[in-house]
Amino acid sequence: MGEHARGVAGMVRLRPAALSDVPVLAAIEATAFSDPWPASAFQELMVREYVRMRVAVDAADRPLGYCVLLKAADEGEIANIATAAEARRKGVGARLLDDALIAAQKMGIHSVFLEVRGSNSAARGLYQSRGFIPVGRRRGYYQVPLEDALVLRKSLGARAPNAPPAPSALR
Repeated sequence: MGEHARGVAGMVRLRPAALSDVPVLAAIEATAFSDPWPASAFQELMVREYVRMRVAVDAADRPLGYCVLLKAADEGEIANIATAAEARRKGVGARLLDDALIAAQKMGIHSVFLEVRGSNSAARGLYQSRGFIPVGRRRGYYQVPLEDALVLRKSLGARAPNAPPAPSALR
């Protein structure tokens, strides 16, 4: 990462998403993805207990990106992560992802999953740099344009994925 990238990410503050952020998050979503979530998806997720949604904001509290982490038992999913066009390749997405992974570990999540387009080399590079590994493929997952999703996983926990719990955990 270049000096400028570190500087921009360092000036970014992360905070919980608010309903007032929804129009800007939906606008970022629409510029980042060819099959974007509607604003209503953000609104519906914000009130769910199993959802952690963080926003990266600039000094004026203007959203530059967001990350949606879902929790189910001891697994997590990065359901959505995106940055505004002017914040891309400046460390903002990495900061959001790192924050989500730290939070996931604190929440007792052992593995975090996500889907990514095979053609999204920037995102794939970020995920690989954070230790995500390919574990599957979802054929035709993305509709516009039609493309498979690569399923990636990062192990966070004390026990390996698919390993039985430690004997002390059974007591």
